Amino acid sequence: MKEILENFNLEKGFELILEYGIPLVKAILIYIIGRWLINKVLRVTQKFMLLRKYDITLEKFLLNLIKWGLWILLIVSIVGTLGIQTTSFAAIIGAAGLAIGLALQGSLSNFAGGVLLLLFKPFKVGDTIEAQGIVGTIKEIDILQTKIITPQRKLAIIPNVTITKW
Repeated sequence: MKEILENFNLEKGFELILEYGIPLVKAILIYIIGRWLINKVLRVTQKFMLLRKYDITLEKFLLNLIKWGLWILLIVSIVGTLGIQTTSFAAIIGAAGLAIGLALQGSLSNFAGGVLLLLFKPFKVGDTIEAQGIVGTIKEIDILQTKIITPQRKLAIIPNVTITKW
């Protein structure tokens, strides 16, 4: 132990603290402040959506989208503060987004149709419509499909992409 203390260089210790300690403290502060800001943004956004009477399905989806987007930005900024190159993270996130988009192309079309239906509200639950040759009363409008009860009391599930093609 005495030998370790004799070989310990005080200047080298301060250099290590400056090199690694300060960025680590900055990263911790960024995390704490970022987490607080994310929660604040989500609360304000949710209050805004409640005031504007957004559809609950759309509200949940948009809040999740905002939350995950902000968390990704926070993590990338923390990693950048620690001195790790973030350009590779940006490339990975972009490539993952492209791959997911291509894999879910059909589902994303239905999702986009659902967003259009929830935003523009051409019809609502309880309305009678005809879609894809099916006539019925709308039971539920989800983000990916619309559920219709036919006059024969059968449930028909129609993808939103086909309903939005007027």
